[in-house]
Amino acid sequence: MSKRPAVWLPILAKLWPMTWNGARLVARLKPVPILGKLAEKLSLPMFTGKNLNVSYIPIGEVVNGAGDNSVLTREIVAELIRRSSHRVIIGTCTCRDAKRCENHPIDYGCIQLGEGTKQIDPRIARHVSVEECLDYLDKAVANGLTPMVGRVRIDDLLWGVKNEGRMMAVCLCCRCCCTIMNSCKYWPPEVAGSLHRLKGLAIVNDAQACTGCGACREGCFMEAISPAPEGGMIIDNERCKGCGYCVNVCEHKAMKAVCDDVDAAVREFVDRVGTLISIT
Repeated sequence: MSKRPAVWLPILAKLWPMTWNGARLVARLKPVPILGKLAEKLSLPMFTGKNLNVSYIPIGEVVNGAGDNSVLTREIVAELIRRSSHRVIIGTCTCRDAKRCENHPIDYGCIQLGEGTKQIDPRIARHVSVEECLDYLDKAVANGLTPMVGRVRIDDLLWGVKNEGRMMAVCLCCRCCCTIMNSCKYWPPEVAGSLHRLKGLAIVNDAQACTGCGACREGCFMEAISPAPEGGMIIDNERCKGCGYCVNVCEHKAMKAVCDDVDAAVREFVDRVGTLISIT
């Protein structure tokens, strides 16, 4: 088992602003000869390829095009929890702790799944049963947090786990503090491409129900929403990462998540991430 004292969590929160500041710095250096290429060369390996491959799971109802009905995507995450051989809940969310979040609990830390989690020091994480983990997931989702699931290589380093591809992250993200949501627009295309929208998922706007209040556009971390000249909103589904924030924030139910085939989306996600990590 790795050694991470309880004080590691507040120390990490103090250091964490370097992550989003670093993303901005790389973006600013990009046009600069030599320095721009050097900055990208140093940062890209940890956040591309087999080291970062994640998807947001939009919690709530998604219209399933294949079955013409709504499904609760919470079950995607729940099934991964049930399949996992071991699981832990990190004591705090580093992103929220670093920003001293006032909108969501700081002690709602990420879930980590798989055999590798047995190596995590119990001073920084709770080792939990399937039932405890599912109950925790439901509380986090009810609080408005969005799961981001997949391979996050840097977590091996943070939590003291050997790089053996045996740990899957289930980050519980808020729009106000999530490092990825607040820095993704600064990332080079290679890194932004490591954040995959679920296959076949699209966000659609009902122009008749839309009041043009702009809450969805203001909250979109990929800047993928813009006003339509004839009313309503245009969603750039090439830029959209499918987090579902716009669906949840719309008080008029004018935004909807639609998926061609939810079962196919789940299979693609499991196959894609399963080539990089095992949780059983």
